Amino acid sequence: MVAQDYHKSITTPASAAEAFTKISDVRTWWTPNIKGSANHLNDVFSMFTEKDTVTLQVVEVVPNKKWVWLVTDCQMSWLQDPTEWKNTRIVFEISEEGQQTRIDMTHVGLVPEVECYNVCEPGWDRHLKTLAAWLETGIAPLAR
Repeated sequence: MVAQDYHKSITTPASAAEAFTKISDVRTWWTPNIKGSANHLNDVFSMFTEKDTVTLQVVEVVPNKKWVWLVTDCQMSWLQDPTEWKNTRIVFEISEEGQQTRIDMTHVGLVPEVECYNVCEPGWDRHLKTLAAWLETGIAPLAR
């Protein structure tokens, strides 16, 4: 059996350009606890809590179509292997379908066999729902 990476699709009336721009504004839809930026190729950013840090690098950019972030380091203290996300990739593929824009997000390497999956899957679902609401309403969901 082939492992299935976490994948979720959302659609929005926002344009592909707007979706592309807002995906990179991770402080607004993922967490305000971000250092660095995710706006350009090779940018590095980290999300953090008191005990945990995940550091990502933007490794691929196709304007208005695709973002790929590589997890270069992580310390997730609540996992048996606190570096479980290291070397995984978070991929956003954007396509326009008529009056809608589709965003396909895949966390390559986040599969049901890893410890984090049962917590991370609903976490990603929640974050993508926040992104979708922002794209739909234009109201920034997280305080800066």
